[in-house]
Amino acid sequence: MTIEELIQLFERDTDRLKQEIEAYSNEENLWKIDHSIANSAGNLCLHLLGNMSHFVGKEIGGFDYIRNREFEFSGKGVPRSELVDMVEKLQGIVTASLEGLDEAMLDKDYPLKVFGSKMSHSYFLIHLYGHFNYHLGQINYHRRLLDR
Repeated sequence: MTIEELIQLFERDTDRLKQEIEAYSNEENLWKIDHSIANSAGNLCLHLLGNMSHFVGKEIGGFDYIRNREFEFSGKGVPRSELVDMVEKLQGIVTASLEGLDEAMLDKDYPLKVFGSKMSHSYFLIHLYGHFNYHLGQINYHRRLLDR
């Protein structure tokens, strides 16, 4: 997988995240939970923003970012317009971070031991892409179930 392919995939799916957040008919439903659904779409969106801003924006791109993982899951009521703005900003940060990554770095070790052992940039970026889409699917399901 090339950096350009990763950029295309992340851009496509950050656009999808933005579309999912905008698709809620009632903004309050972004924060709704149900006995069988523990994370709201708003919190999952905040989590994706924090995760990608930290692991791609900060660690690969060198962008300033201080992660507040607790807020990603406990924060409530961030306006939809703010979430959309943050997703748009994230897309630019991820793209710029990956554009600044030399293709040869894909086979080199990612700077952090996230899972307790070293892994290549390529491996971790593919993991991040899967993680992003896992939660994007949860947001889509949340919207279809709880945005009534």
